[in-house]
Amino acid sequence: MEKLDAVVIGAGVVGLAIGRALAQAGREVLVLEKNARFGEETSARNSEVIHAGLYYPQGSLKARTCVRGNRLLYAYCTERNIPHQACGKLLVATQAAQIPQLRALQDKARDNGCVPLQWLDKAAVQQLEPALRAEAALFSPSTGIISSHELMLALLTDLEAAGGQLVTANEVTGGRVEPANTHLQLQDYSLQARLLVNAAGLHAPALAKRLHGDADWIPQPAFAKGHYFSLSGKNPFKHLIYPLPEQAGLGVHLTLDLQGRARFGPDVEWLNIQDAAEIDYRVDASRRDAFVAAIHNYWPDMDKNALQPDYAGVRPKITSPGSDAADFYLADASVHACEGVIHLFGIESPGLTASLALAEEVVTRLTGTGT
Repeated sequence: MEKLDAVVIGAGVVGLAIGRALAQAGREVLVLEKNARFGEETSARNSEVIHAGLYYPQGSLKARTCVRGNRLLYAYCTERNIPHQACGKLLVATQAAQIPQLRALQDKARDNGCVPLQWLDKAAVQQLEPALRAEAALFSPSTGIISSHELMLALLTDLEAAGGQLVTANEVTGGRVEPANTHLQLQDYSLQARLLVNAAGLHAPALAKRLHGDADWIPQPAFAKGHYFSLSGKNPFKHLIYPLPEQAGLGVHLTLDLQGRARFGPDVEWLNIQDAAEIDYRVDASRRDAFVAAIHNYWPDMDKNALQPDYAGVRPKITSPGSDAADFYLADASVHACEGVIHLFGIESPGLTASLALAEEVVTRLTGTGT
């Protein structure tokens, strides 16, 4: 049986960031990915937004890693010439009754240490984005967009430069994690690892059960599908446009790609499945009417015929429909008594933004030192 120093399971943006951080901390790192290429699931099926950290409860892991991750990510993009743009975001109140909620989000952003948000009244909104209908808005200057693929490619390059390795098309099919032993079974071979990180995203709870048994600290996964529609024709907006957040997501918002094209989403469709392997990523074109209605709240002049089905993604939730969103859950030895082992659960948005900060957190918990 092969004995390895550090194994990271999952080569999405968070897994690659953790692998890179461990390798740069001097560990010999193997990143395992069950798919044929890195970043084929959640990391490739999102809005590609660099979030500011204004939505999350003060002191939560989401708030801390998003705010720090935002700063780390912009610096990393500049250093590595990763395509990105700090285009800014308008968070809008489309009715006067929503203004108190908008004020509360401004206060939450301040408490979380975000870059200060600018309050815009109706006239200021109209001057900045004439096509937008809003009674008031918050302008977030540190919100931006990024090429998630180029980010992951840079992380992989750094990982390999530090001596780490990515092995794709290799799924962890079984094994056992105990306080004195970490054994992983793959399709064709077995290995042991001193350090183990489960960054398998949608599959993380199922993998944890495969390795630890049906332990009560492993959360029950829930899968919230989000559809995206794109705009054909001219886009009148220069900034990202967000309605006020909903219980399970941030509402059907308008985002831009790096070429200035507009896309909308995600909505929320809870999937009645037990296993992430059952996910169907096809876009349900019949949801267009609901998208049109949501978009018309803030862009009343949008031509509904210009909206086309684009792609879909799934959020790796760990709370059920109707519940408040959970914080990121990093299950380390304090919950399962296995030193050198950590599982990442519920790494939904803002996971991409938080990726470098989450990597710092994981390395610190595993080794007692930062990167």
